[in-house]
Amino acid sequence: MTRTTVVFDFGGVITTSPFDAFNRMEAERGLPRDLVRRINTVNPDTNAWAQFERAEIDEARFDTLFAEEARALGYDLPGRDVLALLSGDLRPALVEALDRLRAMGYRLGCITNNVPAGHGAQMSPTARKAEAIAAVMARFDHVVESSKVGVRKPDPRVYTMACDALGVRPEECVYLDDLGINCKPAAALGMLAIKVTSAEQALADLEQALGLGAGALTTPSRAAG
Repeated sequence: MTRTTVVFDFGGVITTSPFDAFNRMEAERGLPRDLVRRINTVNPDTNAWAQFERAEIDEARFDTLFAEEARALGYDLPGRDVLALLSGDLRPALVEALDRLRAMGYRLGCITNNVPAGHGAQMSPTARKAEAIAAVMARFDHVVESSKVGVRKPDPRVYTMACDALGVRPEECVYLDDLGINCKPAAALGMLAIKVTSAEQALADLEQALGLGAGALTTPSRAAG
């Protein structure tokens, strides 16, 4: 099967992972490592995080509900403190890869679980950062945002939405995400799923998945001389 389309998660793939920021905050406050991740695994389809990513609650309600979920586990952690850490930093190598893929003729999609907070699609803390993110988002042929469509990963419907909008079958797609739980439904639908652990690994695996030569997405271009 020829893979004509590459679909990306955004946070943790095109940008650094918010979980890195969560871990730093947990260490600074003397909280258990991966506490935020642990809170979000309790009732994962109905908890505060899930509701907020589907835009079923507002920021103030999320702050309250998340704090209640943290207290149920014995910890003091307001939801607003977590929201402040959501927006990661762009990975230049991934942005460059988007441009190269477009030049090669691949269709590009994005499926992002996000919340109606901050500025723009990636919950940026400032309008300036949101503008930089928007410039990258513009490279995709279609973007599916959980907070706009009311469906979030790993619900299989969100992957089908992306494929329908891009006019492709799942079997034509490579999908990249930093969370294994989000890769599984993509693979079940027929996508070739890549779990991202680093920018270098993601690009090397993507080159292999597309049958490109090693370095096709990463080797610096020669300047015209």
